[in-house]
Amino acid sequence: MNSPEPKREPATERPVTRRRARLHEIIFEAHTRAGRIFDLALIWLILLSVVTVILESVRHVREQYGPLLYALEWLFTLLFTLEYLLRLVSVRRPLRYATSFFGVVDLLAIIPTYLSILVPGSQYLLVIRILRLLRVFRLLKLSEYVSEADTLRRALRASRRKISVFLSAVMLLVVIIGALMYVVEGEAHGFTSIPVSVYWAIVTLTTVGYGDLSPRTPLGQILASLVMIIGYGIIAVPTGIVSVELAHAVRDQQQVSKRSCPECSAEGHEQDALCCKYCGATLEK
Repeated sequence: MNSPEPKREPATERPVTRRRARLHEIIFEAHTRAGRIFDLALIWLILLSVVTVILESVRHVREQYGPLLYALEWLFTLLFTLEYLLRLVSVRRPLRYATSFFGVVDLLAIIPTYLSILVPGSQYLLVIRILRLLRVFRLLKLSEYVSEADTLRRALRASRRKISVFLSAVMLLVVIIGALMYVVEGEAHGFTSIPVSVYWAIVTLTTVGYGDLSPRTPLGQILASLVMIIGYGIIAVPTGIVSVELAHAVRDQQQVSKRSCPECSAEGHEQDALCCKYCGATLEK
């Protein structure tokens, strides 16, 4: 009898090695001493890099310390580039991590510096690195905050269709109101076109009220009063939709652990989970 062929792993996966497992533990896990030191160092680097970018935008600071700030900016970028590559190396499915939320943020944190070579000034977009401080929740073991953020995300996702329908109705309403105001007030009172009138309707309906446009005729003022009253009712609708979905999400919320998948680096698994709910890999206890 022919012996069965050994099971082959997909081409996108890497075999598990002790060195890569150790690297994954340091970079992605916060329950070990090495992992906590790595995350603390990373957080300080992120803070310092963001401060460097902010200081560089101040003219007199840039004129006096420009070369130093420029050198620091490239130093931080090279360090973050090395860290990003190590993250890709330490997971079995690098593409899955690269397309995850933190993977995209990590990539965006290094692109602006390289882009500034071709597009001067784009390095100021590096302030997006501050999003990487979200890792502090995992570092400080604030699982309740991560859990609450996930609850809010699920509530917003569940209510997206209702809110989309609601926003579509609002857009139709402001177009109609803008057209009516254009007819009532006209160009003589600043409503020079229907798009300008629609802009006024949006500002009034949302109760922002910049004051750059205002109706002058009695009929226009009556219409504006109605729009303001409608605005108060409209603001409450999306709040109610999200509140209902949030209540459902809280009711269905489950306790999650801080374990990270060794293959795709995903978090948010249940305490007794044996496999990753995203890629199916075996979770380490």
